[in-house]
Amino acid sequence: MKILLCPCRLLRPLRKFAAACAIAILLAGCQSTGSDNLVASTAPPEISGPAASAIAGDMVSRLAEQIGQGKATIALKTDTSPFGQALEAALKGWGFAVVTDQATDTDATVIPLAYVIIPFDGQVLARLSTSSVELGRAYTVTATGATPASALSFMRRG
Repeated sequence: MKILLCPCRLLRPLRKFAAACAIAILLAGCQSTGSDNLVASTAPPEISGPAASAIAGDMVSRLAEQIGQGKATIALKTDTSPFGQALEAALKGWGFAVVTDQATDTDATVIPLAYVIIPFDGQVLARLSTSSVELGRAYTVTATGATPASALSFMRRG
């Protein structure tokens, strides 16, 4: 008995499409936007100063737990947003040396740090990234500050 419609022939175009999608997803994950493999730092200017300070203070305290308080120099590409300024102040408050554009000693351990603040669904998503650690958390923002709205998301690389 001869079967005219083999299921493997019917599924072949679907398998090719699925394989192409999988390859595209894997290649998209390999992209980087900076020379230090970190995303470009961005924060919306509409976040109030008190909210930016609350978010920066919380995130830097969590970062200090992971990389050690004041044990390294942080290379920060800041912007003029309230969060960029609050982050730099919080890092200095936790004992980190912060460099933006100037050169550092070759003996010093320099950790590039990038941040992203994204308004989403009535909250703000904050992310700090280094080459070895990535931290993220959602916050509820008010005019007088910000409070964590989620657990801390933590990822250690390599």
